[in-house]
Amino acid sequence: MPVITLEAASLNKDQKKQLVEEFTKSAARIMNMPKASFYVFLKENLPDNVGVGGVLLSEKKHS
Repeated sequence: MPVITLEAASLNKDQKKQLVEEFTKSAARIMNMPKASFYVFLKENLPDNVGVGGVLLSEKKHS
């Protein structure tokens, strides 16, 4: 059971669908395995839940 995980900001349903399809297609081809063996997990991270350098992304000033 190969697992592919992507952590990103907010994604819409079309983006999620395309990512799942493309990741699965590429991994199946590269690993020579059936598409049905792959699990794809998309994890969305809100800026309030991510810190960089000790500061929440939601509090960082954008330049």
